[in-house]
Amino acid sequence: MSTDDTTDASTDTESNCGASTDTGDSSSSASSSTCGASTDTADSTESSKCGASTDSSSSTSSSGCGGSSSADERVGSTVEDFDADPGRLVAVGLGPGQPEGMTGRAKSALAEAEHIVGYTTYIELLPDEIREGADEIYDTPMCGEVSRTEEAIDRALAGNDVAIIGSGDPNVYALAGLALEILESKGATASMVEFDVVPGVPAAQSCAARVGAPLVNDTVSVSLSDHLTDMPTIESRLHAAAKEGFTIAIYNPWSRKRRENFRKCCEILEEHRDPETPVGVVHGAGREDEQVEIVELGELAELGETNLIDMTTTLLVGNEDTYVWDDRMVTPRGYESKYDY
Repeated sequence: MSTDDTTDASTDTESNCGASTDTGDSSSSASSSTCGASTDTADSTESSKCGASTDSSSSTSSSGCGGSSSADERVGSTVEDFDADPGRLVAVGLGPGQPEGMTGRAKSALAEAEHIVGYTTYIELLPDEIREGADEIYDTPMCGEVSRTEEAIDRALAGNDVAIIGSGDPNVYALAGLALEILESKGATASMVEFDVVPGVPAAQSCAARVGAPLVNDTVSVSLSDHLTDMPTIESRLHAAAKEGFTIAIYNPWSRKRRENFRKCCEILEEHRDPETPVGVVHGAGREDEQVEIVELGELAELGETNLIDMTTTLLVGNEDTYVWDDRMVTPRGYESKYDY
């Protein structure tokens, strides 16, 4: 069964474990759950789709960014609420986005999964044969990370073989760590549900491949999203990285609600690096709207109001040794100091 995003947010409620129940049909007082429980919409409390109990009076609203409300973003059920032998939970990295960018291990893990859980955009990136082969697919829009991850965990605790997916790699600004945190909070263990991580190609590496060889020496990555990390901390990390000889991969540089972070990032980089430092700008790597440019650091700030910079863009900032040759960024590894060539 595939769950689609509803066009009417008022007809959806989200359980503690992220499952969506339709309350729009008043003729039916109970609906079938994913894991065998029933949800009674006439009552003030209802079972989640994986057997957890949720308070419908506090879990019916949606946040402004399309995810669940803060009330939904709390962990509900514990391991004691499940009678089945736990199944398997695999965090799978899809890589840059196109099917050919997925690893063979990722494709195998998804083909074996009974249930696939993920952000709607990432579900849409899956090959047709994987989507069609899954028993169930559960997706949520942006900002439902906690409820979505708990949904995957609860399905695994209910005895299913579950894959939770994300672009890039599960350990790079993704949900592998959150999954372990929620498992721990439920009183479970990673071995209890046979938890595993299937790596994928991170955005920094797939984007670097589009512009040459910018990251072959010491590199750091910094996300400009202050949703989970406050901006003073981000600024401190940017200063620390920029004043040293690291190349820098910058994730999540811009959103409509978060423009100032990008401008501040450019100021910090320009404070420590030459304005002619090459910067690779890769938008939508591996997707239909991919755009690639190499610019100078001094030109970067003016790109903030263009379609080139958004949440699908990764910036690759060179160090003092990085140069551009034949439209490729090159960061020397140091071989030239040891060998003649």
